[in-house]
Amino acid sequence: MNIALIGYGKMGRTIEEIAIKRGHHISFRISTANRHELDAPHLIGTDVAIEFTSPESAKDNVFDCLNAGVSVVCGTTGWNDDVKHAGTLAKEKGLAFIQASNFSVGVNIFFEINKQLAAIMKSHSEYNVSIEETHHIHKKDAPSGTAITLAEQIMKQITTKKAWSLNFEHNADILPVMAHRVDNVPGTHNVKYASEIDDIEIIHTAHSREGFALGAVLAAEYIAGKQGVFSIRDVLFS
Repeated sequence: MNIALIGYGKMGRTIEEIAIKRGHHISFRISTANRHELDAPHLIGTDVAIEFTSPESAKDNVFDCLNAGVSVVCGTTGWNDDVKHAGTLAKEKGLAFIQASNFSVGVNIFFEINKQLAAIMKSHSEYNVSIEETHHIHKKDAPSGTAITLAEQIMKQITTKKAWSLNFEHNADILPVMAHRVDNVPGTHNVKYASEIDDIEIIHTAHSREGFALGAVLAAEYIAGKQGVFSIRDVLFS
């Protein structure tokens, strides 16, 4: 398969390494230096584009790829308002699109555990739930897309929580989320249920970017030749 890399920083290079190991070819690489080359002529022969950039550029990158006739795997978070429109465009073009807050196999298992734990805890109001996440200093969005996904999963079960908020203020209606940015931390997420008697915590700690990169390549393999909008659950659990 021919894969274009949109975003060629540390994550892009890790994706490249894994894709090549799995027998794929990198047809094109886009960085900030050659962003102007992201067009149909340069994408000729590309089967799938994998996009990991920034919230400010993700929409244009994804739309340019789709308009050029290339299906897209997008791992950039922080542009939620336009993700649905990208899916609509992909369907109109007869292409495939998948965007996920996290492509790691381990994180998506963590998501499943989070949903099950929230379903159990919804009848135990004596526990206060909170989320804490830590990432490297180059991650621009806060909280992380993964933390937002965790919060949304919890709020579907614990309906007394009406919204999440990026602070630790004690409010019965608010699910607090704290975000830290520290050097050389790929990503750690902690969901905590605290009571006066005890605490219950689930934690996922990434040791490198390889888990995220592998998931993105698996997603590219999954959507190649398909049409429609897919989720990471389709890739990992179908």
